[in-house]
Amino acid sequence: MQTELEFYQLSSVGDREINQDCMAHRVCADYAVFVVADGLGGHQAGEKASRFFCQGLIEQAQAFQSQVKRQPEQGMRDWIAAAVNRMRDLFGDDPFAADAHTTCAILFLDDSRVITAHCGDSRIYRLNPSQVVWRTKDHSLTQQLFDEGEISEWEMGIHPEQNKLTRSINVVNPGAVDIRAFTAMQSGETIILCSDGFWESIKEQEFLQLSQPVSGKGELKKMAQMSILRAQGRSDNCTVQWVRKR
Repeated sequence: MQTELEFYQLSSVGDREINQDCMAHRVCADYAVFVVADGLGGHQAGEKASRFFCQGLIEQAQAFQSQVKRQPEQGMRDWIAAAVNRMRDLFGDDPFAADAHTTCAILFLDDSRVITAHCGDSRIYRLNPSQVVWRTKDHSLTQQLFDEGEISEWEMGIHPEQNKLTRSINVVNPGAVDIRAFTAMQSGETIILCSDGFWESIKEQEFLQLSQPVSGKGELKKMAQMSILRAQGRSDNCTVQWVRKR
């Protein structure tokens, strides 16, 4: 996977005081994993939740990757459970741990499949140069309104209750994580992982700018800057990972 993948990532505090987003990755010869997490909670609890979850997931990647290849869904569930346990250990006796939550968007790649795991409203998009093939479905009030036909895709990002989640990850009550397996990445395909601070001000068709053959780090940076500017001084933390198979 190391020679087949090109990837970039960036994170901005946006218009917030601290950055509660976290991202991490591990790219090896036979597999790769990427993760974006968006923390929720005061007293730096959200910042710790996202960071500790990402740390736990990446630390244990090697231990679980063979199980994921044999049993994709169960392997991912066991891996995520282990990451939450590690997150709990890292919090230790922090009194704010019970109030700390995080979303997650996880991408696992090998030669035979693409596996996604997500909880909350951090998203994964699969793109080719001509279309958005799919995106993960948020666990949020606005996703429910969209599914019911009450609001459009664009209105999801600007809705006043956009941040009302129906699931998240917490050390006391780990949220249910949706796990799906897809066909392997094809040459020229692009996958985007991002927090809501990135996608909420980007129209779905605009994502195609990131999937063109000439796109890369520069286009990703411009798109993130555009998302922050469109929020007009109310931007959330903005985090994105861009992954392409050569």
